[in-house]
Amino acid sequence: MKLRFRKKRKRKWYFKKFLWTLFGLVIVGIIAGLLFMYFHPVFGGSPREEQQAAYEELDNYVEGEFINETEKESEMGLTSIGGLIWDWVTEREDRIPSENVPVAPLDWEQINSEADSLTWFGHSNFLLSIDNKKILIDPVFDDMASPVSFVGSRRFTEDIFHLIEELPRIDAVFITHDHYDHLDYPSILALKEKTDHFFVPLGVDAHLMEWGVASGDITPMNWWEQVEWEGLDIAAVPARHSSNRSIFDRNQTLWAGFVISGENTNLYVSGDTGYGDHFIEIGETYGPFDLTLMEGGQYDERWPDAHMFPEESVQANMDAKGDVMMLMHWGAFSLALHGWSEPVERGIEEAEKQGVSIIAPQIGETVDLEELDLTITPWWDF
Repeated sequence: MKLRFRKKRKRKWYFKKFLWTLFGLVIVGIIAGLLFMYFHPVFGGSPREEQQAAYEELDNYVEGEFINETEKESEMGLTSIGGLIWDWVTEREDRIPSENVPVAPLDWEQINSEADSLTWFGHSNFLLSIDNKKILIDPVFDDMASPVSFVGSRRFTEDIFHLIEELPRIDAVFITHDHYDHLDYPSILALKEKTDHFFVPLGVDAHLMEWGVASGDITPMNWWEQVEWEGLDIAAVPARHSSNRSIFDRNQTLWAGFVISGENTNLYVSGDTGYGDHFIEIGETYGPFDLTLMEGGQYDERWPDAHMFPEESVQANMDAKGDVMMLMHWGAFSLALHGWSEPVERGIEEAEKQGVSIIAPQIGETVDLEELDLTITPWWDF
């Protein structure tokens, strides 16, 4: 009887020890994670106190956070998050292509010429040439859209980071917001010495300065702010989204789209955005556009206010008075549950229904912006 009691008490002691050990490991893990987020440079910087004080005077900054013109109507609760995790594990094998997505050989002669052109590197990463100014939009060349290399979606194509060395001198980089699939720490480190200037929404300059970009080389912009730079007319315009790089900095920096207007090309890049009335106002203020780069991937019914469905992207192009549109925010990473090529397929189908001109160049292909009447080749069918 005593032996059985001792064994039972010993098992109970081991169980308690296991629980305390597990609890200790969880606490250590949480502390380590918090320290990592606080000290690792990948998470960027924070706006200074004087910047935050200036933001308080703005209509789109309330109680310490930037806000949307039209507030988001949907927020994910624990039930939605649980359902998302389950769906992520169990659904849609075609979220990731079965083999590497092909990259067209880059036409460096055309890229380096004085002609207005566009080269897509997947997702929202573009190299533009407008009035012979070489411009990068949301340059993410790293293999992962994540603060760490072991968590997140891996790029669908072969490695393209080496292309940074091959790029011409960059006149300007535009960043639409600070999420990892748009603001990439390794890419900025590699680009900062060959880039003359950066245009960013308010607060994003804090990240760049943390990474060694001089403040004089950065122009932070609020919505509807306009500047003339090197002969180009540039405007930051509203988007319907959010920002953060850690759990500590929700909406501490602004998100935006941009209008870039040169002698022969008037271009609008939407940035990440849900559908809203802002497209009409942008079109009335700055349109018509020769080309719109419309976000239309990584959508889900659980976050309809943050990302557009492709059909909404086509409508947004019409609202903004775009002559030709291109769907972006797809082709590189899986950040939602839809098939990897579903955005462009749905976008083309809707554009044909609405009589909208749409282009769908291959990743790496360079497009002449003065010849946008292009035949669509379904290169994603491989």
